[in-house]
Amino acid sequence: MNASAGGSVASTPEVKVKRRVVEQLKELGAYYFYPVTGGYGSSGVPDIVGCFHGKFFAIECKAGSNKPTPLQQKNLDSIENALGAAIVVNEVNMNEVKTWLTNLL
Repeated sequence: MNASAGGSVASTPEVKVKRRVVEQLKELGAYYFYPVTGGYGSSGVPDIVGCFHGKFFAIECKAGSNKPTPLQQKNLDSIENALGAAIVVNEVNMNEVKTWLTNLL
């Protein structure tokens, strides 16, 4: 079995979204990582954070019509309030991450 994005072994819809997001980030040459949320990490942190051409971004990946939890939304709002960029990505908009990031410039 192959461990995939997000540490899941099965290819869940959310894992597929994360894989597609990462493909686009790699194509752009963006710096990104998956924050650790256990132990000393913070809960509610977006799935992927990074930087592209000097712009801090955060991406919360969801499957289907799932919405961010209140804590996740609070973190996304805090990032935007600090002039970073934040987005929730699912199967509907997962192919638009590259466009979203380039439009931030």
